[in-house]
Amino acid sequence: MAELRSLILVLGDQLDLEASAFDGFDPGCDAVWMAEVAQEATHVASSKPRLVMFLAAMRHFALALQAAGRPLHYTQLDADHNAGSLAAQLQADLARLRPRQLIMTAPGDWRVLQALKAAAMACGLALELRDDRHFFSTVRDFAAHAKGRKALRMEFFYREQRKRFDVLMDPQQEGAPLGGQWNFDAENRAAFDDAAGPGMLPPRSHFEPDALTREVIALVERRFAQHPGRLDSFAWPLTRPQALQALQQFVAERLPLFGRYQDAIWPGEPWLYHAHLSAALNLKLLNAREVVAAAVAAFEAGRAPLASVEGFVRQILGWREYVRGIYWTQMPDYLTRNALAADQDLPDFYWSGATEMACLRDAVTQTLTHGYANHIQRLMITGSYALMLGVRPQTVHAWYLAMYVDAVEWVELPNSLGMSQYADGGVMGSKPYIATGKYIDRMSPHCKGCRYDPAQRTGDKACPFTTLYWDFLMRHEPAMAKNPRMALQVKNLARLSDDERLAVRARADAIRRAEVGALSDAATTV
Repeated sequence: MAELRSLILVLGDQLDLEASAFDGFDPGCDAVWMAEVAQEATHVASSKPRLVMFLAAMRHFALALQAAGRPLHYTQLDADHNAGSLAAQLQADLARLRPRQLIMTAPGDWRVLQALKAAAMACGLALELRDDRHFFSTVRDFAAHAKGRKALRMEFFYREQRKRFDVLMDPQQEGAPLGGQWNFDAENRAAFDDAAGPGMLPPRSHFEPDALTREVIALVERRFAQHPGRLDSFAWPLTRPQALQALQQFVAERLPLFGRYQDAIWPGEPWLYHAHLSAALNLKLLNAREVVAAAVAAFEAGRAPLASVEGFVRQILGWREYVRGIYWTQMPDYLTRNALAADQDLPDFYWSGATEMACLRDAVTQTLTHGYANHIQRLMITGSYALMLGVRPQTVHAWYLAMYVDAVEWVELPNSLGMSQYADGGVMGSKPYIATGKYIDRMSPHCKGCRYDPAQRTGDKACPFTTLYWDFLMRHEPAMAKNPRMALQVKNLARLSDDERLAVRARADAIRRAEVGALSDAATTV
Protein backbone atom coordinates (compact mmCIF):
# COMPACT_ATOMS: atom_id res chain seq x y z
CA MET A 1 0.00 0.00 0.00
CA ALA A 2 1.34 3.46 -0.93
CA GLU A 3 2.31 5.72 1.95
CA LEU A 4 -0.62 7.78 3.21
CA ARG A 5 0.22 11.45 3.66
CA SER A 6 -2.96 12.83 5.32
CA LEU A 7 -5.94 11.10 6.87
CA ILE A 8 -8.91 13.47 6.92
CA LEU A 9 -11.23 12.75 9.85
CA VAL A 10 -14.90 13.47 9.17
CA LEU A 11 -17.59 13.27 11.84
CA GLY A 12 -21.30 12.72 11.40
CA ASP A 13 -22.02 16.45 11.67
CA GLN A 14 -19.36 17.52 9.14
CA LEU A 15 -20.94 16.36 5.89
CA ASP A 16 -19.58 18.89 3.41
CA LEU A 17 -17.32 18.20 0.45
CA GLU A 18 -16.04 21.79 0.68
CA ALA A 19 -15.15 21.68 4.39
CA SER A 20 -11.85 23.21 5.48
CA ALA A 21 -10.45 19.73 6.23
CA PHE A 22 -10.40 19.05 2.48
CA ASP A 23 -8.31 22.09 1.57
CA GLY A 24 -5.28 20.79 -0.36
CA PHE A 25 -6.70 17.26 -0.54
CA ASP A 26 -4.83 15.03 -2.99
CA PRO A 27 -6.55 11.72 -3.80
CA GLY A 28 -3.19 10.30 -4.78
CA CYS A 29 -1.79 10.46 -1.26
CA ASP A 30 -4.67 11.42 1.08
CA ALA A 31 -7.75 9.56 2.32
CA VAL A 32 -10.91 10.18 4.37
CA TRP A 33 -11.82 8.41 7.61
CA MET A 34 -15.39 8.01 8.92
CA ALA A 35 -16.88 5.67 11.50
CA GLU A 36 -20.29 4.79 12.87
CA VAL A 37 -19.89 3.69 16.49
CA ALA A 38 -22.27 2.52 19.19
CA GLN A 39 -20.94 4.95 21.79
CA GLU A 40 -22.32 7.91 19.86
CA ALA A 41 -25.76 6.26 19.90
CA THR A 42 -25.75 5.23 23.54
CA HIS A 43 -23.85 7.81 25.65
CA VAL A 44 -27.34 9.27 25.73
CA ALA A 45 -30.27 7.07 24.70
CA SER A 46 -30.42 8.60 21.24
CA SER A 47 -33.88 8.51 19.71
CA LYS A 48 -34.57 6.47 16.61
CA PRO A 49 -35.20 9.54 14.39
CA ARG A 50 -31.91 11.10 15.54
CA LEU A 51 -30.01 7.87 14.93
CA VAL A 52 -31.40 7.49 11.42
CA MET A 53 -30.73 11.16 10.69
CA PHE A 54 -27.03 10.85 11.48
CA LEU A 55 -26.36 7.35 10.17
CA ALA A 56 -28.26 7.72 6.90
CA ALA A 57 -26.77 11.16 6.23
CA MET A 58 -23.29 9.75 6.86
CA ARG A 59 -23.83 6.87 4.45
CA HIS A 60 -25.15 9.17 1.77
CA PHE A 61 -22.13 11.42 2.28
CA ALA A 62 -19.86 8.39 1.89
CA LEU A 63 -21.38 7.89 -1.56
CA ALA A 64 -20.72 11.55 -2.39
CA LEU A 65 -17.09 11.17 -1.31
CA GLN A 66 -16.65 8.13 -3.53
CA ALA A 67 -18.30 9.90 -6.46
CA ALA A 68 -15.85 12.76 -5.96
CA GLY A 69 -12.96 10.30 -6.22
CA ARG A 70 -11.78 10.67 -2.63
CA PRO A 71 -10.40 7.46 -1.09
CA LEU A 72 -12.49 6.52 1.94
CA HIS A 73 -12.03 4.28 4.97
CA TYR A 74 -15.53 3.89 6.39
CA THR A 75 -16.58 1.64 9.29
CA GLN A 76 -20.27 0.80 9.52
CA LEU A 77 -22.00 0.21 12.82
CA ASP A 78 -22.54 -3.49 12.21
CA ALA A 79 -19.02 -4.21 10.86
CA ASP A 80 -17.22 -7.11 12.54
CA HIS A 81 -14.17 -4.95 13.26
CA ASN A 82 -16.15 -2.05 14.78
CA ALA A 83 -14.38 -1.04 18.00
CA GLY A 84 -17.42 0.66 19.55
CA SER A 85 -16.10 4.19 20.08
CA LEU A 86 -14.57 6.87 17.87
CA ALA A 87 -11.31 6.87 19.80
CA ALA A 88 -10.89 3.08 19.78
CA GLN A 89 -11.83 2.83 16.11
CA LEU A 90 -9.44 5.61 15.16
CA GLN A 91 -6.56 4.00 17.05
CA ALA A 92 -7.21 0.64 15.41
CA ASP A 93 -7.34 2.20 11.95
CA LEU A 94 -4.25 4.33 12.52
CA ALA A 95 -2.25 1.22 13.34
CA ARG A 96 -3.31 -0.21 10.00
CA LEU A 97 -3.22 2.87 7.76
CA ARG A 98 -0.17 4.59 9.29
CA PRO A 99 -0.74 8.13 7.91
CA ARG A 100 1.89 10.83 8.37
CA GLN A 101 -0.66 13.35 9.68
CA LEU A 102 -4.28 13.79 10.78
CA ILE A 103 -6.45 16.71 9.69
CA MET A 104 -10.02 17.63 10.53
CA THR A 105 -12.40 20.54 10.70
CA ALA A 106 -12.77 21.44 14.38
CA PRO A 107 -15.44 19.26 16.02
CA GLY A 108 -18.52 20.79 17.59
CA ASP A 109 -18.43 18.54 20.66
CA TRP A 110 -15.91 18.97 23.50
CA ARG A 111 -16.09 15.29 24.51
CA VAL A 112 -15.39 14.07 20.98
CA LEU A 113 -12.52 16.50 20.50
CA GLN A 114 -10.80 15.32 23.68
CA ALA A 115 -11.26 11.65 22.71
CA LEU A 116 -9.83 12.12 19.21
CA LYS A 117 -6.89 14.19 20.45
CA ALA A 118 -6.07 11.47 22.98
CA ALA A 119 -6.31 8.75 20.31
CA ALA A 120 -4.00 10.69 18.00
CA MET A 121 -1.51 11.31 20.80
CA ALA A 122 -1.51 7.62 21.73
CA CYS A 123 -0.41 6.89 18.16
CA GLY A 124 2.24 9.60 18.16
CA LEU A 125 0.40 11.86 15.72
CA ALA A 126 -0.62 15.50 15.95
CA LEU A 127 -4.20 16.41 15.08
CA GLU A 128 -4.44 19.51 12.90
CA LEU A 129 -7.69 21.39 13.55
CA ARG A 130 -9.06 23.81 10.97
CA ASP A 131 -11.75 26.45 11.36
CA ASP A 132 -15.31 25.46 10.56
CA ARG A 133 -16.38 27.71 7.68
CA HIS A 134 -20.05 26.94 8.21
CA PHE A 135 -20.19 29.77 10.71
CA PHE A 136 -19.86 33.48 10.05
CA SER A 137 -17.52 34.00 13.00
CA THR A 138 -14.93 31.94 14.81
CA VAL A 139 -14.82 30.99 18.48
CA ARG A 140 -11.86 33.38 18.73
CA ASP A 141 -14.10 36.19 17.47
CA PHE A 142 -16.65 35.45 20.18
CA ALA A 143 -13.96 35.25 22.86
CA ALA A 144 -12.76 38.70 21.81
CA HIS A 145 -16.34 39.99 21.98
CA ALA A 146 -16.80 38.46 25.43
CA LYS A 147 -13.56 39.74 26.93
CA GLY A 148 -14.20 42.24 29.74
CA ARG A 149 -18.00 42.03 29.52
CA LYS A 150 -20.00 41.47 32.70
CA ALA A 151 -22.88 39.99 30.73
CA LEU A 152 -22.93 38.07 27.45
CA ARG A 153 -26.23 39.08 25.94
CA MET A 154 -27.01 37.87 22.44
CA GLU A 155 -28.47 41.18 21.29
CA PHE A 156 -25.15 43.04 21.45
CA PHE A 157 -23.28 40.24 19.68
CA TYR A 158 -26.02 40.07 17.04
CA ARG A 159 -25.71 43.78 16.27
CA GLU A 160 -21.96 43.41 15.86
CA GLN A 161 -22.54 40.52 13.49
CA ARG A 162 -25.03 42.50 11.39
CA LYS A 163 -22.57 45.36 11.03
CA ARG A 164 -19.53 43.19 10.43
CA PHE A 165 -21.13 41.11 7.69
CA ASP A 166 -23.37 43.90 6.31
CA VAL A 167 -26.62 41.96 6.69
CA LEU A 168 -29.90 43.90 6.58
CA MET A 169 -28.09 47.20 7.07
CA ASP A 170 -29.32 50.56 5.76
CA PRO A 171 -27.14 51.58 2.77
CA GLN A 172 -28.16 55.21 3.27
CA GLN A 173 -27.12 55.44 6.92
CA GLU A 174 -23.85 53.92 8.09
CA GLY A 175 -24.19 51.55 11.02
CA ALA A 176 -27.98 51.67 11.03
CA PRO A 177 -30.28 48.67 10.52
CA LEU A 178 -32.86 48.48 7.77
CA GLY A 179 -36.24 49.60 8.98
CA GLY A 180 -34.71 51.65 11.78
CA GLN A 181 -34.70 48.90 14.39
CA TRP A 182 -32.52 45.90 15.15
CA ASN A 183 -35.26 43.42 15.83
CA PHE A 184 -38.98 43.05 15.30
CA ASP A 185 -39.89 40.94 18.33
CA ALA A 186 -43.03 42.97 18.99
CA GLU A 187 -44.36 42.05 15.55
CA ASN A 188 -43.31 38.41 15.78
CA ARG A 189 -45.38 37.11 18.68
CA ALA A 190 -48.80 36.54 17.16
CA ALA A 191 -50.96 33.56 18.06
CA PHE A 192 -53.33 31.88 15.62
CA ASP A 193 -56.97 32.86 15.80
CA ASP A 194 -58.79 30.50 18.18
CA ALA A 195 -61.62 29.89 15.73
CA ALA A 196 -59.78 29.85 12.41
CA GLY A 197 -56.56 28.24 13.61
CA PRO A 198 -53.50 28.20 11.35
CA GLY A 199 -55.62 27.62 8.23
CA MET A 200 -54.19 25.93 5.16
CA LEU A 201 -50.53 25.32 5.90
CA PRO A 202 -47.85 24.69 3.27
CA PRO A 203 -46.78 21.03 3.23
CA ARG A 204 -43.65 19.94 5.03
CA SER A 205 -40.54 19.37 2.93
CA HIS A 206 -40.80 15.61 2.57
CA PHE A 207 -38.06 13.27 1.37
CA GLU A 208 -39.19 9.68 1.09
CA PRO A 209 -36.51 7.31 2.40
CA ASP A 210 -34.54 5.67 -0.41
CA ALA A 211 -33.13 2.13 -0.30
CA LEU A 212 -30.04 3.21 1.65
CA THR A 213 -32.10 5.04 4.25
CA ARG A 214 -34.49 2.12 4.55
CA GLU A 215 -31.49 -0.10 5.33
CA VAL A 216 -30.51 2.27 8.13
CA ILE A 217 -34.08 2.36 9.44
CA ALA A 218 -34.09 -1.44 9.61
CA LEU A 219 -30.71 -1.41 11.37
CA VAL A 220 -31.89 1.09 13.98
CA GLU A 221 -35.15 -0.74 14.59
CA ARG A 222 -33.22 -3.97 15.08
CA ARG A 223 -30.23 -2.81 17.11
CA PHE A 224 -31.84 0.00 19.10
CA ALA A 225 -35.34 -1.39 19.53
CA GLN A 226 -35.62 -0.07 23.10
CA HIS A 227 -34.64 3.49 22.23
CA PRO A 228 -37.41 6.12 22.18
CA GLY A 229 -39.12 7.45 19.08
CA ARG A 230 -40.81 6.28 15.91
CA LEU A 231 -39.71 6.09 12.29
CA ASP A 232 -42.90 5.64 10.30
CA SER A 233 -42.95 9.33 9.29
CA PHE A 234 -39.20 9.86 8.83
CA ALA A 235 -38.69 12.19 5.86
CA TRP A 236 -35.82 14.54 6.72
CA PRO A 237 -33.32 15.81 4.11
CA LEU A 238 -30.18 13.66 4.20
CA THR A 239 -28.15 14.93 1.25
CA ARG A 240 -26.88 18.28 0.03
CA PRO A 241 -29.39 18.46 -2.88
CA GLN A 242 -32.27 17.60 -0.54
CA ALA A 243 -31.17 20.22 1.98
CA LEU A 244 -31.03 22.88 -0.75
CA GLN A 245 -34.52 21.90 -1.85
CA ALA A 246 -35.78 22.22 1.74
CA LEU A 247 -34.20 25.68 1.99
CA GLN A 248 -35.80 26.82 -1.25
CA GLN A 249 -39.18 25.49 -0.19
CA PHE A 250 -39.01 27.26 3.19
CA VAL A 251 -38.07 30.60 1.65
CA ALA A 252 -40.83 30.37 -0.94
CA GLU A 253 -43.65 28.97 1.21
CA ARG A 254 -43.01 29.62 4.92
CA LEU A 255 -40.66 32.54 5.36
CA PRO A 256 -43.27 35.27 4.64
CA LEU A 257 -45.24 34.26 7.76
CA PHE A 258 -42.36 32.82 9.76
CA GLY A 259 -41.84 35.94 11.84
CA ARG A 260 -45.43 36.66 12.70
CA TYR A 261 -46.15 33.14 13.93
CA GLN A 262 -42.75 32.00 15.13
CA ASP A 263 -43.97 31.77 18.77
CA ALA A 264 -47.36 30.22 17.97
CA ILE A 265 -48.22 26.57 18.62
CA TRP A 266 -51.20 24.49 17.60
CA PRO A 267 -52.26 20.98 18.61
CA GLY A 268 -51.42 18.31 16.07
CA GLU A 269 -49.55 20.75 13.80
CA PRO A 270 -45.83 20.22 14.23
CA TRP A 271 -44.54 22.14 11.22
CA LEU A 272 -46.50 25.42 11.01
CA TYR A 273 -44.32 28.19 9.49
CA HIS A 274 -40.98 27.07 10.92
CA ALA A 275 -37.94 26.39 8.74
CA HIS A 276 -37.09 22.79 9.75
CA LEU A 277 -33.55 23.48 8.54
CA SER A 278 -31.60 23.20 11.80
CA ALA A 279 -30.71 19.52 11.32
CA ALA A 280 -29.40 20.14 7.81
CA LEU A 281 -27.44 23.15 9.09
CA ASN A 282 -25.99 21.27 12.03
CA LEU A 283 -24.92 18.32 9.88
CA LYS A 284 -23.33 20.88 7.53
CA LEU A 285 -25.48 19.95 4.56
CA LEU A 286 -26.21 23.67 4.42
CA ASN A 287 -23.95 26.62 5.08
CA ALA A 288 -25.20 29.42 7.34
CA ARG A 289 -24.11 32.04 4.80
CA GLU A 290 -26.22 30.60 2.00
CA VAL A 291 -29.22 30.27 4.31
CA VAL A 292 -29.02 33.92 5.40
CA ALA A 293 -28.39 35.02 1.81
CA ALA A 294 -31.51 33.19 0.61
CA ALA A 295 -33.68 34.89 3.23
CA VAL A 296 -32.25 38.33 2.53
CA ALA A 297 -32.73 37.82 -1.22
CA ALA A 298 -36.40 37.04 -0.59
CA PHE A 299 -36.79 40.36 1.24
CA GLU A 300 -34.96 42.30 -1.47
CA ALA A 301 -37.20 40.72 -4.11
CA GLY A 302 -40.32 41.69 -2.17
CA ARG A 303 -41.25 38.06 -1.44
CA ALA A 304 -40.98 38.26 2.35
CA PRO A 305 -41.46 41.15 4.81
CA LEU A 306 -38.55 42.60 6.76
CA ALA A 307 -39.96 41.50 10.14
CA SER A 308 -40.01 37.84 9.10
CA VAL A 309 -36.63 37.94 7.42
CA GLU A 310 -34.98 39.73 10.34
CA GLY A 311 -36.49 37.26 12.80
CA PHE A 312 -35.09 34.35 10.81
CA VAL A 313 -31.69 35.97 10.22
CA ARG A 314 -31.41 36.63 13.96
CA GLN A 315 -31.73 32.90 14.63
CA ILE A 316 -28.85 32.08 12.24
CA LEU A 317 -26.48 35.05 12.28
CA GLY A 318 -27.19 35.92 15.91
CA TRP A 319 -28.43 33.14 18.15
CA ARG A 320 -26.72 30.15 16.50
CA GLU A 321 -23.31 31.85 16.45
CA TYR A 322 -23.78 33.20 19.97
CA VAL A 323 -24.67 29.78 21.38
CA ARG A 324 -21.58 28.25 19.78
CA GLY A 325 -19.44 30.95 21.34
CA ILE A 326 -20.96 30.36 24.76
CA TYR A 327 -20.31 26.61 24.49
CA TRP A 328 -16.64 26.81 23.54
CA THR A 329 -15.73 29.66 25.90
CA GLN A 330 -17.49 28.08 28.90
CA MET A 331 -16.62 24.39 28.52
CA PRO A 332 -15.84 21.99 30.07
CA ASP A 333 -17.21 23.10 33.47
CA TYR A 334 -20.37 24.50 31.85
CA LEU A 335 -21.75 20.98 31.67
CA THR A 336 -21.71 20.62 35.48
CA ARG A 337 -23.47 23.87 36.40
CA ASN A 338 -26.61 23.78 38.50
CA ALA A 339 -27.21 27.31 39.78
CA LEU A 340 -30.67 26.52 41.21
CA ALA A 341 -29.55 23.25 42.89
CA ALA A 342 -32.26 21.33 41.02
CA ASP A 343 -32.32 17.62 41.94
CA GLN A 344 -35.56 16.04 40.72
CA ASP A 345 -35.78 13.18 38.23
CA LEU A 346 -37.23 13.78 34.79
CA PRO A 347 -40.85 12.53 34.75
CA ASP A 348 -41.32 9.28 32.87
CA PHE A 349 -43.85 10.87 30.51
CA TYR A 350 -40.99 12.69 28.78
CA TRP A 351 -40.22 9.28 27.24
CA SER A 352 -43.81 8.27 26.48
CA GLY A 353 -46.10 11.31 26.22
CA ALA A 354 -48.39 9.72 28.80
CA THR A 355 -49.66 12.79 30.63
CA GLU A 356 -53.01 14.54 30.84
CA MET A 357 -51.38 17.95 30.39
CA ALA A 358 -52.49 18.59 26.82
CA CYS A 359 -49.61 20.88 25.85
CA LEU A 360 -46.94 18.53 27.18
CA ARG A 361 -48.62 15.47 25.70
CA ASP A 362 -48.70 17.13 22.29
CA ALA A 363 -45.09 18.37 22.47
CA VAL A 364 -43.63 15.06 23.70
CA THR A 365 -45.69 12.91 21.34
CA GLN A 366 -44.64 15.11 18.43
CA THR A 367 -41.02 14.83 19.55
CA LEU A 368 -41.21 11.04 19.71
CA THR A 369 -42.89 10.88 16.30
CA HIS A 370 -40.68 13.30 14.37
CA GLY A 371 -37.60 14.02 16.49
CA TYR A 372 -38.66 17.66 16.24
CA ALA A 373 -40.38 20.41 18.21
CA ASN A 374 -40.27 24.15 17.66
CA HIS A 375 -38.43 26.51 20.00
CA ILE A 376 -41.50 27.50 22.02
CA GLN A 377 -42.38 23.86 22.66
CA ARG A 378 -38.80 23.27 23.78
CA LEU A 379 -38.36 26.43 25.86
CA MET A 380 -41.81 27.20 27.27
CA ILE A 381 -43.41 23.75 27.48
CA THR A 382 -40.98 20.85 27.93
CA GLY A 383 -38.21 23.12 29.22
CA SER A 384 -40.23 25.41 31.47
CA TYR A 385 -42.05 22.49 33.08
CA ALA A 386 -38.76 20.74 33.92
CA LEU A 387 -37.30 24.00 35.25
CA MET A 388 -40.24 24.72 37.55
CA LEU A 389 -40.44 21.10 38.65
CA GLY A 390 -36.78 21.31 39.66
CA VAL A 391 -35.29 18.61 37.42
CA ARG A 392 -31.50 18.17 37.43
CA PRO A 393 -30.28 20.25 34.46
CA GLN A 394 -27.85 17.55 33.32
CA THR A 395 -30.81 15.15 33.02
CA VAL A 396 -32.73 17.70 30.97
CA HIS A 397 -29.67 18.23 28.77
CA ALA A 398 -29.34 14.49 28.16
CA TRP A 399 -33.02 14.26 27.16
CA TYR A 400 -32.79 17.09 24.62
CA LEU A 401 -29.53 15.73 23.22
CA ALA A 402 -31.11 12.30 22.83
CA MET A 403 -34.46 13.27 21.37
CA TYR A 404 -33.99 15.81 18.59
CA VAL A 405 -32.66 15.23 15.08
CA ASP A 406 -30.86 18.58 15.16
CA ALA A 407 -29.20 17.97 18.54
CA VAL A 408 -25.42 18.44 18.53
CA GLU A 409 -23.94 19.31 21.91
CA TRP A 410 -22.44 22.71 21.01
CA VAL A 411 -25.90 24.05 20.22
CA GLU A 412 -28.08 21.86 22.43
CA LEU A 413 -26.22 22.22 25.76
CA PRO A 414 -26.34 26.04 26.08
CA ASN A 415 -29.93 26.09 24.86
CA SER A 416 -31.12 23.49 27.36
CA LEU A 417 -28.88 23.90 30.41
CA GLY A 418 -28.42 27.65 30.03
CA MET A 419 -31.42 29.20 28.32
CA SER A 420 -34.08 26.66 29.25
CA GLN A 421 -33.01 25.60 32.77
CA TYR A 422 -31.13 28.73 33.94
CA ALA A 423 -28.53 26.36 35.37
CA ASP A 424 -25.67 28.66 34.36
CA GLY A 425 -27.00 31.36 36.69
CA GLY A 426 -27.66 33.88 33.96
CA VAL A 427 -24.70 33.56 31.59
CA MET A 428 -27.11 33.19 28.66
CA GLY A 429 -30.49 34.37 29.86
CA SER A 430 -31.19 37.44 31.95
CA LYS A 431 -34.02 35.58 33.72
CA PRO A 432 -35.50 32.11 34.12
CA TYR A 433 -38.09 31.41 31.44
CA ILE A 434 -41.09 30.46 33.55
CA ALA A 435 -44.80 31.11 33.05
CA THR A 436 -48.16 29.96 34.32
CA GLY A 437 -50.55 27.95 32.19
CA LYS A 438 -52.06 31.26 31.08
CA TYR A 439 -49.12 31.81 28.72
CA ILE A 440 -49.86 28.53 26.98
CA ASP A 441 -53.56 29.41 26.91
CA ARG A 442 -52.69 32.71 25.22
CA MET A 443 -50.45 31.12 22.58
CA SER A 444 -52.48 28.00 21.75
CA PRO A 445 -55.84 26.26 22.28
CA HIS A 446 -54.29 23.38 24.25
CA CYS A 447 -55.88 24.44 27.53
CA LYS A 448 -59.39 24.27 26.11
CA GLY A 449 -59.03 20.52 25.62
CA CYS A 450 -57.21 19.89 28.90
CA ARG A 451 -58.64 18.74 32.23
CA TYR A 452 -56.53 21.33 34.03
CA ASP A 453 -57.48 25.00 34.46
CA PRO A 454 -54.61 27.44 33.79
CA ALA A 455 -56.29 30.05 36.02
CA GLN A 456 -56.13 27.84 39.10
CA ARG A 457 -52.98 27.30 41.14
CA THR A 458 -54.33 24.92 43.79
CA GLY A 459 -56.79 22.03 43.85
CA ASP A 460 -57.21 18.94 41.69
CA LYS A 461 -58.02 20.98 38.58
CA ALA A 462 -55.13 23.41 38.94
CA CYS A 463 -52.79 23.48 35.96
CA PRO A 464 -49.44 22.04 37.06
CA PHE A 465 -47.70 24.84 35.15
CA THR A 466 -49.54 27.42 37.25
CA THR A 467 -48.93 25.61 40.53
CA LEU A 468 -45.26 25.07 39.82
CA TYR A 469 -44.81 28.69 38.68
CA TRP A 470 -45.86 30.04 42.06
CA ASP A 471 -43.94 27.31 43.85
CA PHE A 472 -40.79 28.20 41.85
CA LEU A 473 -41.08 31.85 42.86
CA MET A 474 -41.48 30.91 46.52
CA ARG A 475 -38.57 28.44 46.51
CA HIS A 476 -36.24 30.94 44.83
CA GLU A 477 -37.72 34.17 46.19
CA PRO A 478 -34.50 35.70 47.66
CA ALA A 479 -32.48 35.13 44.47
CA MET A 480 -35.26 36.14 42.09
CA ALA A 481 -35.99 39.33 44.05
CA LYS A 482 -32.48 40.53 43.15
CA ASN A 483 -33.09 39.98 39.42
CA PRO A 484 -34.46 43.19 37.82
CA ARG A 485 -36.44 41.20 35.23
CA MET A 486 -38.04 38.99 37.90
CA ALA A 487 -38.70 41.61 40.56
CA LEU A 488 -42.29 42.31 39.47
CA GLN A 489 -43.14 38.61 39.35
CA VAL A 490 -41.71 38.12 42.83
CA LYS A 491 -43.68 41.10 44.13
CA ASN A 492 -46.86 39.31 43.03
CA LEU A 493 -46.17 36.75 45.76
CA ALA A 494 -47.39 39.37 48.22
CA ARG A 495 -50.91 38.67 46.94
CA LEU A 496 -50.76 35.17 48.41
CA SER A 497 -51.79 34.63 52.00
CA ASP A 498 -49.91 32.20 54.22
CA ASP A 499 -52.64 29.64 53.69
CA GLU A 500 -52.45 30.05 49.93
CA ARG A 501 -48.68 29.61 50.01
CA LEU A 502 -49.05 26.42 52.01
CA ALA A 503 -51.68 25.15 49.57
CA VAL A 504 -49.43 25.86 46.57
CA ARG A 505 -46.51 24.06 48.19
CA ALA A 506 -48.66 21.07 49.08
CA ARG A 507 -49.98 20.80 45.53
CA ALA A 508 -46.47 21.21 44.07
CA ASP A 509 -45.15 18.51 46.37
CA ALA A 510 -47.97 16.22 45.27
CA ILE A 511 -47.06 16.80 41.63
CA ARG A 512 -43.43 15.90 42.34
CA ARG A 513 -44.39 12.76 44.24
CA ALA A 514 -46.84 11.54 41.65
CA GLU A 515 -45.97 8.57 39.49
CA VAL A 516 -46.39 9.08 35.74
CA GLY A 517 -50.07 9.37 35.03
CA ALA A 518 -51.00 9.31 38.73
CA LEU A 519 -52.60 12.75 38.58
CA SER A 520 -55.37 10.96 36.72
CA ASP A 521 -56.36 7.36 36.26
CA ALA A 522 -57.19 8.15 32.66
CA ALA A 523 -53.66 8.84 31.41
CA THR A 524 -52.85 6.76 28.36
CA THR A 525 -49.57 5.50 27.01
CA VAL A 526 -48.49 6.71 23.58
